[in-house]
Amino acid sequence: MPMDFLRRIEEASFPLVVREQGDIDCAAVLVAANLIEANLPEPGDRLNRPAVILRITPQGRTALARLRRQRA
Repeated sequence: MPMDFLRRIEEASFPLVVREQGDIDCAAVLVAANLIEANLPEPGDRLNRPAVILRITPQGRTALARLRRQRA
């Protein structure tokens, strides 16, 4: 549910520290899709280190706007 995660962080203050494994996994997918910029822990270190989300990219903001239009 990476897009749900993106909606959850839409109004967050950045940088945003993320510690939950599921949220880190969602952040990794969003980074790969170029929807956010983040510093991610190495795959083997994800249980011990947080991810730091730096910002939602313009493409991420466009995706959020598209989601809002679909729900309207």
